[in-house]
Amino acid sequence: MGNVTFLVKPASGLCDMRCRYCFYEDVSDNRQVKSLGLMRTDTAEALIRAGFSYAGPGGSVHFLFQGGEPTLAGLAFYRDFLSAARAACPAGTDVSFAIQTNGQSLDRDWARSFRENGFLVGLSLDGTRTLHDRFRRDAAGDGTWARTVQALELLTDEGVETNLLCVVTGDAAKAPRQVWQSLRKLGDHPLQFIPCLDPLETPRGSMPWSLTPEAYGGFLKGLFDCWFQELSRGTYVSVRFFDDLLRLMAGMAPGSCAASGRCGGYLAVEADGSLYPCDFYVLDRWRIGSIREMTVSEALNSAVMERFLAEGAQRPAACGGCPYALLCRGGCRRDFTEGPAGRSNYYCPSLLAFFPYVLPRLRAAARSLFG
Repeated sequence: MGNVTFLVKPASGLCDMRCRYCFYEDVSDNRQVKSLGLMRTDTAEALIRAGFSYAGPGGSVHFLFQGGEPTLAGLAFYRDFLSAARAACPAGTDVSFAIQTNGQSLDRDWARSFRENGFLVGLSLDGTRTLHDRFRRDAAGDGTWARTVQALELLTDEGVETNLLCVVTGDAAKAPRQVWQSLRKLGDHPLQFIPCLDPLETPRGSMPWSLTPEAYGGFLKGLFDCWFQELSRGTYVSVRFFDDLLRLMAGMAPGSCAASGRCGGYLAVEADGSLYPCDFYVLDRWRIGSIREMTVSEALNSAVMERFLAEGAQRPAACGGCPYALLCRGGCRRDFTEGPAGRSNYYCPSLLAFFPYVLPRLRAAARSLFG
């Protein structure tokens, strides 16, 4: 019995949008082969077999499709994938499906298929129309807010479970209350806020969309104020970062690898079946092998995975004496920087300002929710 999560890229880095801050565009630019095309049927079937073989009865397999833009693989691909997965799933094994999409290709057939197959759909929507359209543009250079909101309305109308993902740019960080109010007006959806990434080989803070530690700290404070205000009125809004903090305070396991303080929670699967230890590191040096040629167990216990986990386990030295270490856990290794004083987390100053600001209210929230 085992549990495995696959982050599957059925269309590799292909996308129908041209988001200026796209981290996967940067990742694929740093590979020998930029795009690995569309996933073939035999590769999908090999992935399905490997997942269920590893899980076995009593285990679970979670397929999360992302990109690039995963809908570019086409609805027929997903229908075939789901049919093969249902047929191969052993009795007593749990299987679930999710997708992260920009929503541009969605129509009624897509939405119905998601509902009928129990998909969780993550929709990328950057806070407000102005913020979204500034960086999330289509191939013609036009803003995409209106079409993304239309996709959300379609998903809601079909009864699809949907959450919203907002990338926090430097501009967004200046307006936490406006971002919160705009997203909340779109309905009762779980929310996820992720700090915008700078390119791999670029100094942090040097891009037009860059997020500084000071700005991120201010955003988190303002976001928490909005969240706690709603909680005080009896409405709990799921915000992934706050969910993780509450779970940690209650002695429960967090939902994200960054909050757990360790890497290795899943396998990223490129369109050709190549396996990687992390979605942020789908690079040639971190290629583990192919799902067409190795088992899940072999991938998880490979030398590449061991090296990746060992590097990720090297938390910043400052974490050792930090009073908030049990809540922060050092953060995501993608935010680690190396300097004369050693390894540090780029956003450490923002979190050092955030935790004392929210802790009394966070403790009160944990008591009210978990007793």
